[in-house]
Amino acid sequence: MSLHTRGSGAPETGAPAGPSDGAAGVTAAARGGRGTRTNAVVAGVLLILATATSLLGVPFLTPVSAPDLLVEIASHPARVSTGALLGIVAGLASTGIAVALYPVLRHSSPGLAIGAVAFRVIEGTLALVGATAVLSLVSLSGGVAGDGGLARASSETAAQALLAIQHWVADVGAVVAFSLGALLYYLAFYRSRLIPRWLAGWGVVGVVALLASAVLVIYGVIGPLSPAQMIIALPIAVQEMVLAVRLIAKGFAETAEDRHAG
Repeated sequence: MSLHTRGSGAPETGAPAGPSDGAAGVTAAARGGRGTRTNAVVAGVLLILATATSLLGVPFLTPVSAPDLLVEIASHPARVSTGALLGIVAGLASTGIAVALYPVLRHSSPGLAIGAVAFRVIEGTLALVGATAVLSLVSLSGGVAGDGGLARASSETAAQALLAIQHWVADVGAVVAFSLGALLYYLAFYRSRLIPRWLAGWGVVGVVALLASAVLVIYGVIGPLSPAQMIIALPIAVQEMVLAVRLIAKGFAETAEDRHAG
């Protein structure tokens, strides 16, 4: 029943929106578009940063794989420390990628989006643990020159323990966490069509291959960061650079929901 009598002159409820309401809607949509564009650029920059620091860190850490690793690390402490720091940057950047993508992907695939964040946070944490193990090796190598007998044997035992932690945490655990996290957001991309499906599909295939390489490392079929694993990792490395350039240059594609909302 109406609260206003006919001819009372009071405005009717449910009146069409005025110009100010339309302007507010356009402004809100524009703010949403700018936010999405910012997320795309941030994710693209972090993709480049994570890949670049991961690749740059490999040659800095070659003393860690030497037979007499404490002597080699003691001869190149700054080099090894730089490699560890690059690993920390790569881990933080990897976590930031999923965080930047989450506000965009949660609308179409909330479960996949939060799962991607969870795995990339795990990846970043494992990268930090691995880098800490490497920095601990640098500290341990500082006194190796003056050690002898039991002290030297004790240092070698501790070094092998730290090396095992670095191997399983960074070389295996972080790779598995990266693969699972990236797989989830590429599946979300494929479902939402926020990027071309061929690019999302390329990402799915690439991370599945990388995950398979981690399993091969676990069983000793190939070595961590070996030429075989680097070749297997090449497709996803190239794909993420292509994705990064697209996100920075074009942002996300407009979805059917966006067009309907507009």
